[in-house]
Amino acid sequence: MQSNKKMATTAKAFHALRRPRCQALFGVRAPASRSPSFLSSFSSPSSPTPLSSLSSLSSSRSPLSASSSIAELAECPDTLLSHLCLALRGASACSARQFSSSLASLSPSSASSLASLRAHSPARFSTQTGRLAASLSHRRSFSSGHPEHMRFLRNIGISAHIDSGKTTLTERILFYTGRIAAIHEVRGSDGVGAKMDSMELEREKGITIQSAATYCSWTLREGAAPAPASGKAAAAPKLDGQMYNINIIDTPGHVDFTIEVERALRVLDGAVLVCCGVAGVQSQTLTVDRQMKRYSVPRLIFVNKLDRDGADPQRALTALRRKLAITTCPLQIPIGLEGRHKGVVDIVRRQAVYFDGAYGEKVRVDSEIPAALRSPLEDARAELLETLADLDDSFAEIYLECEDQCTETQIDEAIRRATLQRKFVPLLMGSAKGNKGVQPLLDAVCRYLPAPYEIPQVAYDQDKQEEEVPLHADPKKSLVALAFKIQELPVGQLTYLRLYQGKLKKGDSVVNVSTQKRSSPIKRILQMHADEAREVPHAVAGDIVAVSGLECNSGTTFTSDAASRLSLSSMFVPEPVVSLSVNVKKKDDQQRFAKALNRFQREDPTFR
Repeated sequence: MQSNKKMATTAKAFHALRRPRCQALFGVRAPASRSPSFLSSFSSPSSPTPLSSLSSLSSSRSPLSASSSIAELAECPDTLLSHLCLALRGASACSARQFSSSLASLSPSSASSLASLRAHSPARFSTQTGRLAASLSHRRSFSSGHPEHMRFLRNIGISAHIDSGKTTLTERILFYTGRIAAIHEVRGSDGVGAKMDSMELEREKGITIQSAATYCSWTLREGAAPAPASGKAAAAPKLDGQMYNINIIDTPGHVDFTIEVERALRVLDGAVLVCCGVAGVQSQTLTVDRQMKRYSVPRLIFVNKLDRDGADPQRALTALRRKLAITTCPLQIPIGLEGRHKGVVDIVRRQAVYFDGAYGEKVRVDSEIPAALRSPLEDARAELLETLADLDDSFAEIYLECEDQCTETQIDEAIRRATLQRKFVPLLMGSAKGNKGVQPLLDAVCRYLPAPYEIPQVAYDQDKQEEEVPLHADPKKSLVALAFKIQELPVGQLTYLRLYQGKLKKGDSVVNVSTQKRSSPIKRILQMHADEAREVPHAVAGDIVAVSGLECNSGTTFTSDAASRLSLSSMFVPEPVVSLSVNVKKKDDQQRFAKALNRFQREDPTFR
C-alpha cells in the first residue's frame, strides 16, 4: 500500500479532472439506474447506511467488499484512481486505443465492464466512475489529523427565511460535488424529495423541520484560460487541484424551529445566508442575522431566485445593507434576470460565467463581457476595491499604489481577511433551482470562509472561577468537544459532536464535565449524510460527527481528561412561547409518559 501522502495526491489529481467545472469531462448526468456488476455496489459515493439500519453497522464493512470484480483494486486504491483518471480523460480526449491501454493492468472482467459502460452510456460512465472515486477519496480525506486536513476543511451552515431556497441550494451543492447522483426537488413531482429533508413530515409539508448534516468535497477553481478566438468553444476553467472537504448543516427557516439554527451556528465556523431575490430581507432573515452575529460567524450572502418574476438583486442589496447594518458588496453581476437569467459576471476576475447542460453542470467561462454590463462591471469593481481599502490596511497600501492594477490574489486575500474579521460580507447571486451560480458559491466558501483553526475558541475552567482557556485545533492535545444535538432513535441515542481540540477514536471513553462521570467506550463514530451514516475510525479537532452509545443532554461538554474541568459555552435557548398542562389518563402510564417527556427535553432544549 502506498503512503497516505501519495494517496491524497492521487485523489487530488483525480478530483481536479472530474469536477463539474471541467466541461470536457462531463456529459449530461442521468438519474441513478442499474449498472454493470463492476459498479453495482456504488449506489452512493461512500455507501452510507440508513439510520434505521444503524444497529447492524460493522466497522469491517467497506464500499469495496460487495464487488468481487474489483477485489484486486481494493488492494491498491491509488492504482484504481489513476486508471479512473485516465478513463475519464479518455472518454472525451483519448482515442479508443489510448483508453484501452489505460486499463491494461485491470482484470479482464473489470476492463470489459468499464469499456462496455463507456461505449454504450458515456454519461453514466462519467457519473458512476466519479462516484466510485469519490468513495475512495472521501474515506481517505476525512479526519486525517494532519495540518493540511485542517487547512482545507470548512464547517458551514446554510440558513435563511422559510422558502428562500436553502434546501434546494444544498441539493445542488451535493449534486455538483458528486455526493448525490440525481437532483430531487423539495416539492418535486417524483415524490422523492430533497436529500436533506429526510423526515416524512418534511417531504409532506415541503419545509425543513430539523437541521441535517452532510459532507462533500470540492476542488477550487483558481482562474480560467483566456477565451479563444470568436467562433470556438470557450476554454474550460483551470483548476488548482486542491480539494476542500466541507461539512454542511442545512437548517430550518421557520420561526418555530429556530433552535435548530441556534445550535448549528454555535458549532460552525462559517455560514451562507440565503436571501430571496424577489422578497428581499424578511422577518426570519433578521433573526438569522442576529444569531450569526451572536456567535460571531463569518458568512457569505447568496441572493437566490434571480430567475423568478420580480427578481431585483439591487433592491435586495440595498435592504441587506440597511436592515442588517452590514458592509457588503456584490462579487458578481447577474447576466439577465427573470426568464433571461443566464449566468453571472465575476467582478474580481472580469469574467462572464455561464452554466450549460441539463443541470447547469457545465461551467463555461468567457473573458468577453456582455456589452451592456461592461460599465456596471467597472463601477461595481471600483466600489468593491474602495470598500476593501477602507476595511483592510494592507490592501489600502496596495490600492493607493496601483489603484485598478490590483491582482485577483490581492483582492481575494483582502476579501478573506475582512470576512474573517467580520467587517465584510461577500455577496453572490444566482438561482439554485435554475442551476445557476452554485459552483461559484462553492468557490467562495473555499476562498473566503475560515478553516477551523482560524476561529479563536475558548473554554472556561470551572475550578478557576470560569477563567478563559484558549483551545487549539490540535489532534495531539487532550479532547474537548461539545454535544450540540441529540437525536433519539429506536436503536438508541445519537449524539452530534463538534471537536474543538484533540482526537476521538472508537472505543475511547470520555468525561461528561457536568456530571464528572466517564462514559462507556464509544461504540461508533459516524459521518452523517442526512438520514444515512458512514462509520469512520476516528475524528479530530475541527470535525463534526455523530456518536452512538453516549448518554448526555444537548450542550454538554466532553473531555478526555478526568481532572479537566473545562466547559464550553452552550447555545442560546429562547424562552418557550406556549405553556400547557398534560395529564395521563391511566396512572400506570405515568412513568412511561415521564420518560417520554424526558427524552423530548434532552433532544429539544426549548421543551421544558
